[in-house]
Amino acid sequence: MSSPSPAQAVPEVDPGQVAAFRQFNRFHTRLVGLLDDRFLASDYALPQVRVLYEIATAEAAPAARDLAETLRVDPGYLSRVIAQLEGDGLVERRPSAANAKRLELRLTRAGAAAAAGLDAASAEVMRGLLAPLTPAERRELVGAMRSVSRLLGEGPKDRTVVLRAPEPGDLGTIMARNGALYAAEYGWDQSYEALVAEILAKFVRDFDPACERLWIAEVEGRVAGSVMVVKAEDGSAKLRLLWVEPWARGLGIGRRLVEECLRFARAKGYGRMVLWTNDCLTSARRIYQGAGFELVDQAPHRSFGQDLMGQTWARDL
Repeated sequence: MSSPSPAQAVPEVDPGQVAAFRQFNRFHTRLVGLLDDRFLASDYALPQVRVLYEIATAEAAPAARDLAETLRVDPGYLSRVIAQLEGDGLVERRPSAANAKRLELRLTRAGAAAAAGLDAASAEVMRGLLAPLTPAERRELVGAMRSVSRLLGEGPKDRTVVLRAPEPGDLGTIMARNGALYAAEYGWDQSYEALVAEILAKFVRDFDPACERLWIAEVEGRVAGSVMVVKAEDGSAKLRLLWVEPWARGLGIGRRLVEECLRFARAKGYGRMVLWTNDCLTSARRIYQGAGFELVDQAPHRSFGQDLMGQTWARDL
């Protein structure tokens, strides 16, 4: 057998990653009972159950060829699976109204009942697996599943961004990630992390739900950023602590967080929003400019172990 050409060569992959992938496959196989000869204690193995599901949920009655392509299985093997289901009175073939040569697969009344029962049983098993987890753990798990589907080509390419209220542990994450990111990207020392901790502690102590809010941005179950609105001393709304994880940048999260702050402030009757930043934070400043903020003041200062140019931005609401 000839060696693959350079264009066809498989890229090098860490053997440890290959082993981890294989271990997960074995774990998943055991978890959902893929090796059981009877799926969910029914009379059918997983291939028969999957065929029933695909026929039941198809937008239009599929032909055997359609199912073979969807399931990526050998047509000969699929034909035997369908024949068994036909023999059990669950599936029937009918000529298509548009093309008599095309035989469409449809569920019989007994097949529809079996498919509905198996679907309910499967959902109940999944609920049993999710029930012991906390809400945050469920989001993390489902997000990881979406990541797997997207990365391996079966899921949507767009990554869903969810904005939610903070939960226990989130404030610690905000403090830690702000400290780590600003140290890595701008060389700021731990005094910035201490400032973030003070801002968050004050937010908790003095929180007024009538006019203040904090949002957590989440992507596929992972915290991707956050922002808050608090009441300033002059009665204006103040935007604070906008940050976005490097891996989540480019998804419009920063812009969306700022827009959410503006919508909230308007709804609460604020007439003006202000924020303080530094001129080195160019990406954030572009977001603020795009949202209609204008630079109203700036002054040099020595903070966080760096010489910085502090800036105040504001806009009317």
